[in-house]
Amino acid sequence: MNVKEIEEFFKLDLHDVGSKADEINRKNGNFATFVINRHINYTDICISKCPLCAFSNRENYLLEINNVIEKVKSAVKNGATELHIVGGHNPEVGIEYFEEMFRRIKSLFPDITIKGLTATEVDFYAKNEGMSVEEFLSRLKESGLSAMPGGGAEILVDEIRKRISPNKINSKRWLKIMEIAHREGIKSNATMLFGHIEKIRHRAEHLHKLRDLQERTSGFISFIPLVFHPENTELKSKGLVSEKTDPIDILKTIAVSRIALDNFKTIRAYWVMLGERLAEIALNYGANDLDGTLMEERITHSAGADTPRGLEIDRLIKMARNAGKIPAQRDTFGNIMRIF
Repeated sequence: MNVKEIEEFFKLDLHDVGSKADEINRKNGNFATFVINRHINYTDICISKCPLCAFSNRENYLLEINNVIEKVKSAVKNGATELHIVGGHNPEVGIEYFEEMFRRIKSLFPDITIKGLTATEVDFYAKNEGMSVEEFLSRLKESGLSAMPGGGAEILVDEIRKRISPNKINSKRWLKIMEIAHREGIKSNATMLFGHIEKIRHRAEHLHKLRDLQERTSGFISFIPLVFHPENTELKSKGLVSEKTDPIDILKTIAVSRIALDNFKTIRAYWVMLGERLAEIALNYGANDLDGTLMEERITHSAGADTPRGLEIDRLIKMARNAGKIPAQRDTFGNIMRIF
């Protein structure tokens, strides 16, 4: 499937493309999965200061590892099997901070999965330490890192990246770091931030690059289409984006993502950005995963999201059933643990 073919799917009627996408999921069991997880943002200090971001440098904090451990204890008490640990590009943080954090977490809770650090964070901290990405990831894997989130991808087209995240790595570097992670035995997710200054052709190119890498590594687990929220961002203050994109565009993008990335296990309806009702609808337009309980989401809320910071399991189950899907709890790697 080439870029042009992916772009053509965006031209189809919403219900036609949604039906094609849903058919893929129905063939794979018609599940709507979720994970019991907690988000932990270890720092909001970031020297990159991307125009798309509303999270960085709002509070100027760096969590002490003891604070992180307290959050982990609370998460495990509430049944969490996954920790989603991301932050900013903080020049005062070294690899020892992550090594100690991950080791302490795994010593207390050996069964919990640590999914941490985006490709952009890995690049920043590896360079800050003067070491290769391979060495950086190898040390973190030894300390307890099992997977990586998909953030920092934004749009994998450099003409767009230069405007929305000019101080982050380019698209080739993001893909290369993910390839290295996959080669090191670290699975990852992938994201796409859409609904800002990009065009449909840019989304198609982004999806094609992910599909191509997945064909070579099989290292991606889930794809998460992220709806851009403009509040408190430079893109809005400069008048480049006034409001988030509409539900039809969102559903069509999710549907096309399922078709283009049929080699990914799951396509996520990230309820934090979509809202519960639209996430529920998205389960019939290509999405087959609701992400998770989250417990303490901060990044999207800093950009104006008015959704809860976390959801109870019962609400996720209800969303899946309302969509006519089979609710199922999964682990970080997409393996079903429990069917409801």
